[in-house]
Amino acid sequence: MRRSRAFIPTTKEAPSDATLPSHKFLLRGGFINQQGAGLYNFMPLGKIVLEKIRAVVKEELDNAGCLEVQLSFVTPISLWERSGRSEAMGKEMLRIKDRHENEFVLSPTNEEAMVELVKNRVTSYKDLPLNLYQINTKFRDEARPRYGLLRGREFLMKDGYSFHSSQEDMIREFELMEETYKKIFTRLGLDFRVVEADSGAIGGTGSKEFHVLANSGEDTLVVCEACDYGANIETIFTGEEVHALNEKSYEELKESKISKRCSCGAELHFKKGIEVGHIFQLGTKYSSALEAHFNDENGKPKPFEMATFGIGVSRLIAAVIEQNHDENGCIWTKSTAPYMVNIMISNVKETPQVELGEALYAKLVESGVDTMLDDSKERFGFKMKDAELIGFPYTVIIGKELQNGFVQIFDRKTKENISVAVDDIYSKIMELIK
Repeated sequence: MRRSRAFIPTTKEAPSDATLPSHKFLLRGGFINQQGAGLYNFMPLGKIVLEKIRAVVKEELDNAGCLEVQLSFVTPISLWERSGRSEAMGKEMLRIKDRHENEFVLSPTNEEAMVELVKNRVTSYKDLPLNLYQINTKFRDEARPRYGLLRGREFLMKDGYSFHSSQEDMIREFELMEETYKKIFTRLGLDFRVVEADSGAIGGTGSKEFHVLANSGEDTLVVCEACDYGANIETIFTGEEVHALNEKSYEELKESKISKRCSCGAELHFKKGIEVGHIFQLGTKYSSALEAHFNDENGKPKPFEMATFGIGVSRLIAAVIEQNHDENGCIWTKSTAPYMVNIMISNVKETPQVELGEALYAKLVESGVDTMLDDSKERFGFKMKDAELIGFPYTVIIGKELQNGFVQIFDRKTKENISVAVDDIYSKIMELIK
């Protein structure tokens, strides 16, 4: 993409209500813009990042044997009444009526709809197990939408649902999905922890959350550095204790003492986390309520054993930046960056600079490298500030040093400037982006 043709409306200032780094930098960098309270549009850069994350999620799920579907965003409220969740979801579930006064909801999740999809279509134990998922829009009418994409009302979520003939097989799939989620978050370049959690309005048992560790996280976690143990404090503490701990800052938590010790004998520590995934063992809660059955080996009807698995796809965009940023802007991981390389022509009036920039751009694009060519007429200082704000992992600066046969490569993460001979630029870039 050429910067002269791109739509990247960067700004110097963020709105006054933007307090978290991801909220500020995603708005300032031209990734998103606010449509209303908790409602955001994805502009070209934001859409690219969203699709890259979505692609990683889809690839790992497909590799694990899951099948993608797409359900209607609007569902009849009768489904929710039959499962008993119409009232349990409260005001977070937005209800609407059509011209015939039929009542519907904007789906906050889709357990009921997926059960209806499978019901009477999968009738034998021979057709199980089955794991269906979608990556689709959800809506939750948050009382206090804030923090940009971290707590919006409309968002993109991956929600998956598995159906089994036995509890043992359901647990096997649950463990497979736990490992699959770990692969997803590792590929996205995130530092995360898996913790025991409360099942909330979804229900079931054996719930686990996946948290990206970040100072700005809303959830407080108890973790052991000696083993893999981790838990959301909601599973350990109660009432006012939970509220008090969640209100503490990251620095305050580091000074707090935990009286409990891990079962392995090591000390436990507090961490702040951003929830980006949640998996649940549902059992027969929804299949029984909606009378969804299969015939077992003896021809006897039984309700499906179920599990459900969610990932906040659009929320992950903000989580990446909460964990990776500095005072100047975004620092994208290699798998989430909108463009891996930014070629900056310092002075577009200098023919040698333009010719080298064009040639390198063509070669990188031909090699399949996501590349931005900054051929704009802006001053060098403006271009550099924008490059740091947007967060390109590598910026090739073609400037005055070209007359001596060199260019610079700026590493966004380390802030290092590497001087490279013109003939070695391509090979050096390919080495860096591995």
